[in-house]
Amino acid sequence: MTIVDTSVWIDYFNDVSTKETETLDDILGNQEILLGDLILTEVLQGFQQDSHFEIAQKVLNAFPVVAMLGPSLALKSAQHYRTLRKRGVTVRKTIDVMIGTFCIVQDVPLLYSDRDFTPMVRYLGLRSVL
Repeated sequence: MTIVDTSVWIDYFNDVSTKETETLDDILGNQEILLGDLILTEVLQGFQQDSHFEIAQKVLNAFPVVAMLGPSLALKSAQHYRTLRKRGVTVRKTIDVMIGTFCIVQDVPLLYSDRDFTPMVRYLGLRSVL
C-alpha cells in the first residue's frame, strides 16, 4: 500500500518524466494506492480546463480515498511541525505536514518529489517509496 503525493500526480498528469512518475507507472496495477482527500483536492484544483478536470477525476476515482485529517491528526501535525522548526526546518506548506503525519501514523510509505517531505523522513520516521 502506498500514498502518492500531489507533486507526483501533477507531474504524472502533465506527462513529466521523473524517477517518481516512472515509479508510479511501475506500481499502478501492481500495488494498492490510497488517495488522501487532501491530495485529491490539491490535484484537482490545479486543472484549468473542465475536460482535463473530468479526466483526472475519473482516473483518481479508481483509488480508495481516505480522510487524512481529524482532531488527533491535526494535533499530531502541529507537533510534527514544531519538532521540525526546533531542528531548524521550516516546512513551506502546512498541508505537507498533514500528509506526512497521516503516512507516519498509518505507517504507509509516501511517493513524493516535494522537498518538504525529506526532513520528515530524516527526523520523523516518514517512510519514502524511493
